Amino acid sequence: MDDVDRRLERAIGALLDRRAPASICPSDAARAVEPQAWRALMPRARAAAGRLAAAGAVEVTQRGEVVDVATARGPVRVRRRR
Repeated sequence: MDDVDRRLERAIGALLDRRAPASICPSDAARAVEPQAWRALMPRARAAAGRLAAAGAVEVTQRGEVVDVATARGPVRVRRRR
């Protein structure tokens, strides 16, 4: 894990702190870390959400149901654990 990965994890936490109880999209964290080239960070942002979910800090959801971000296809959301 490098500095970008750590920055993505921190961005997810900070965004959730500001928006709680609402969820965020991993793209919000990618945009916070790299506003001009955020699309290139999307796989890493999803991976950061997955690491945080594995640690029990967040839940990754799709259509309101908790999913494994590693196997989820399509858009996902990230929220604080309930």
